[in-house]
Amino acid sequence: MKFIETLREGERVGDIYLCKFRQAAVTKNGKSYENVILQDKTGTLDAKIWEPNSQGIDDFEVLDYVYVVGDVTSFQGALQLNIKRVRKANEGEYEPADFLPVSHRDIDEMYQELLQLIGQIQDPYLKQLTDSYFVTNENFIKAFKFHSAAKSVHHGFVGGLLEHTLNVMKLCEYYANQYSFLNRDLLYTAAAFHDVGKIRELSAFPENDYTDDGQLLGHIVMGVELVGASIRRIPGFPKKLSSELKHCILAHHGELEYGSPKKPALAEALALNFADNTDAKMETFKEALASGGDNTDWLGYNRLFESNIRKTSI
Repeated sequence: MKFIETLREGERVGDIYLCKFRQAAVTKNGKSYENVILQDKTGTLDAKIWEPNSQGIDDFEVLDYVYVVGDVTSFQGALQLNIKRVRKANEGEYEPADFLPVSHRDIDEMYQELLQLIGQIQDPYLKQLTDSYFVTNENFIKAFKFHSAAKSVHHGFVGGLLEHTLNVMKLCEYYANQYSFLNRDLLYTAAAFHDVGKIRELSAFPENDYTDDGQLLGHIVMGVELVGASIRRIPGFPKKLSSELKHCILAHHGELEYGSPKKPALAEALALNFADNTDAKMETFKEALASGGDNTDWLGYNRLFESNIRKTSI
């Protein structure tokens, strides 16, 4: 199997991939075509069917494994596949594990790193709260390890939620070491829980798409709901501490236009916002560079960074 991350411009592809997305469209000249997104464990690839009614374009649906033949081209700095033939793959022709994008880092090792940071929390109430999820809740731990942190923008792979949370906690560790006035226990707890709502916002793989509640409520609101429900089961949990933790989660996107119900009003909330934003943007940039393959020239305008981007020369 030729994995997506190894594809290069000018190659002819003839292999099986997971169809992640399919949608009919029309060009400015009124010509019908189809947008398709293909996926394997190394990433996703934008594809086009320019002649959807031609011979060799068989019926298939989203989340089908499909055998495709096509040519790899480049569009605005990113690779794209022009599909010439496509059919639904038969059982036995593929191994499903090859089509789930997965973190390049060892998931169990990352989780142990996360537990080491969580283990530094000393406040008895925050410790009881974090332990009830990350130490003793086997169903939660299994889901947390397997889940992504996004549908497509950053960390959209198996282990992505864990990897992003760990990176955010490490950045928060730096902030806590650098700025002694930060409440380390509050910051670590908020970092551990800041994206926990994504377990309900996004469906499990291979679909990895927004749920109804994900569309209607979003992970920030659902995360605060989960944490609030758990806090109410802990006798004597201080009300002010509860509100401060919830605020950090509510404000971690930093700005109202970025989905935060509140802007940071606590130093810990600001530190969490910086850590979350840093890791999300660095991962997004890394994935954008990877999508360019061996291209060392400018990759074109990236709407997320509002700039033309390229790899560093050295």
